[in-house]
Amino acid sequence: MYGVKLRVKARVEHTVGYSDYSDYSDSVTGRSKSIRKPTPTIQHNNTAVVQSTQQHSPNPSPQDAKDELKKKSKNDADPLEAILGYVGDMGRYQRFLFVFMMPFGVFFAFIYFVQMFIAATPQRHWCTVPELAHLEMEVRRNLSAPGAATGAWDKCSTFDVNWTQVLQTMTPPPPGTPTVPCRHGWDFELTDIPYATVVSERGWVCKHAGNVPMAQAVFFAGAFTGGLILGWLADHFGRVPAVVGANLIGGIGGIATIFTTGVWDFALCRFLVGMAFDNAFMMTYILVLEYVGPRHRTWVANMSIALYFGMGCLSLPWLALWIGDWRKLLWYTSAPMLLVVFAPLVLPESARWYVSQGRINQAVKVLRKFERVNGTKIPDDVMDEFIVTSNQTKQNKESLLVLMKSAPLRLTMILMLIVYMACSVIFDGLVRMSDALGLDFFISFTLTSATEIPSVTLLACVLDRWGRRNLTAAPLCIGGILIGIAMLVPKGIPQASMAIMARFCINMSYNAVIQWSTELLPTAVRASGSATLHMSGYVVSVLSPYIVYSERLWTSLPLLILGIVSILGSGISLVLPETKGRPMPQTMADGERIVQEQALCGKAEDIEEADWKNEKEKALIT
Repeated sequence: MYGVKLRVKARVEHTVGYSDYSDYSDSVTGRSKSIRKPTPTIQHNNTAVVQSTQQHSPNPSPQDAKDELKKKSKNDADPLEAILGYVGDMGRYQRFLFVFMMPFGVFFAFIYFVQMFIAATPQRHWCTVPELAHLEMEVRRNLSAPGAATGAWDKCSTFDVNWTQVLQTMTPPPPGTPTVPCRHGWDFELTDIPYATVVSERGWVCKHAGNVPMAQAVFFAGAFTGGLILGWLADHFGRVPAVVGANLIGGIGGIATIFTTGVWDFALCRFLVGMAFDNAFMMTYILVLEYVGPRHRTWVANMSIALYFGMGCLSLPWLALWIGDWRKLLWYTSAPMLLVVFAPLVLPESARWYVSQGRINQAVKVLRKFERVNGTKIPDDVMDEFIVTSNQTKQNKESLLVLMKSAPLRLTMILMLIVYMACSVIFDGLVRMSDALGLDFFISFTLTSATEIPSVTLLACVLDRWGRRNLTAAPLCIGGILIGIAMLVPKGIPQASMAIMARFCINMSYNAVIQWSTELLPTAVRASGSATLHMSGYVVSVLSPYIVYSERLWTSLPLLILGIVSILGSGISLVLPETKGRPMPQTMADGERIVQEQALCGKAEDIEEADWKNEKEKALIT
């Protein structure tokens, strides 16, 4: 709590030369430390000459010290980080917001994966023959499906015969009998998928099988569009309106899907749902993280995803089985999202966004609300300093285009895009391979989803110790190796085991890079920048269904592609800057500072240590 006062005190004393000792606070823990900074010296003719700041400059007036303090304050990464130390970096209000994220995280999982369950394809199907409709299902299949006697029948064609004669003999036509494509639809045996789906109702198999990946591609196209629109909305009108808008669009799109009858209206509704995908949760996620102090940010960031997203993933397959109807499943997973209209009553707007828009009074009101709920008190002088500092920076109207004009930030953004895309396509690809691992679809999906909670819990425990960079690169590399091993083992339990362990690793990398990207982006472009990163994930995720379908060319081709992408993503992530223990950047200059203090695979330099080195160099020059 006292870290901010001690830091201010240290900077004033060092500036006016009152003391050789300076107290400062650790930027992460808030604990005060005391170090002795040696008096600057210079070498002249091989003789050390001691320079005294008191001898070369008179003691400044209190006003001069105050002016110097304001000048120094501009160099702080984020004035709100200091305020959190007084208002409580994980107080009652922050804990409430953590719980409040639960429905957003659960329905984020529903939005993402529900199409896998409403459009699941029963594997046992064959051509419908109207003349055989009065017979039992097994008899119909044995008579009409070429190859039924071997158990590997033709699903897309039937015999071109006189079925009246077949009924008289009740004997299937002999091998070599001419066949024709299915003319009257398909019969489905609902054993592996024990309920009617869009696919079984509308016959989206064989020549119509492309409707399923097409609808999924349209979903991700909607996610890309929604990222643009809602990211812009968040940066110009606030995070809360974006949260409300995203969830309303998702709820309406999901309900509208129930009433579709064809391909294109179904795809249009999935486009609307796609617009809400990710944005419905990530806007809330980013907003809550802004009010959590650095000591707790890693825990909140990762546990919210592990618990809530993981809960949604684990419950969805069994919810689908329990409901047993794809339309009712959409009702249960879409209608509750409309309750988001009440979210503004409890969800605070981003104080950082208010500051970036020059609306300082609203930012102060939000902080006062945290103060009341947490039962804390922000000292008047600290609040005054926050207002002064915020007013000095409120005119910096920065955009993502400005970020791309900065060479360090541009390179960082591009590399982060590549790493994020790698994590996205591997994660999505492993999810969509759930029914190709030789196990039951629902069990396989549950087992892979069960890795979410332990993997992200482990990440939350070690992320602040080992850093974002290491915990993105290492799991990606290990995951790539496990995917490679999966290519060499038989389907069933061996291959599923490798895929599950790979999913465990990718979960860690994916969640680490989500938090990492949030901490690298300056406040003014955090929403639009995060949206851009996520949009890159949407774009590449369009490919994941087709990567999985490439199994038809070579059984191991999907695993080979995902393994190579994983190894490449691991290598690229090593050159990105570390953000462990650093305040979120408020301005472009803050972001550039984080990037420029890094070396290839290097260790992040402590902020206070960097400040001291800069001051020492200036003193030596003087």
